[in-house]
Amino acid sequence: MAEFWESSFVEKQTMWGFEPSESALVAKDLFQEKQLQRILVPGMGYGRNAQLFRENGMDVTGIEISQTAINLAKNHYGESIKIHHGSVTDMPYDAVLYDGIFCHALIHLLNQQERRKLLHDCYKQLRPGGYMVFSAVSTRSPNYGTGRQVSRSRFEIMEGVKMFFYDTDSVKQEFGKYGLA
Repeated sequence: MAEFWESSFVEKQTMWGFEPSESALVAKDLFQEKQLQRILVPGMGYGRNAQLFRENGMDVTGIEISQTAINLAKNHYGESIKIHHGSVTDMPYDAVLYDGIFCHALIHLLNQQERRKLLHDCYKQLRPGGYMVFSAVSTRSPNYGTGRQVSRSRFEIMEGVKMFFYDTDSVKQEFGKYGLA
């Protein structure tokens, strides 16, 4: 996975532009309403979503597997966001308890064991009363069922990219014990 993301950011640079995702806008409103200060962004890419939180007065720490993406983030946003270089599967990178965790379009790229570990590790770094926001693809996506089926609801949609497509039951099963379903 590291090679895929590194080559993607080398080739496509700021492939999603600089506007934050819709889910980041929703999370920002929630985080502001709840007066959250410290935010962790696993899989932050080049920082377009992390920057939204920072612009709104939050202290942001990111985790990113691609050094090119980290360099892009630093070139565009400076040193205002602390970034750990590595895979989310190697969390935790610090002992900080965060008020909020925002994870956009990442969890569905992991296998079942990695998804469980990510959720567990994020929850362990969440302060009591904190909030976690995850966005993922669902079985309603037009990509559902395309490519080679790897396991139940998981497909290799292109070389090196395996996606798990969530439905209501899998959301309840994976997120339920963390109060996120």
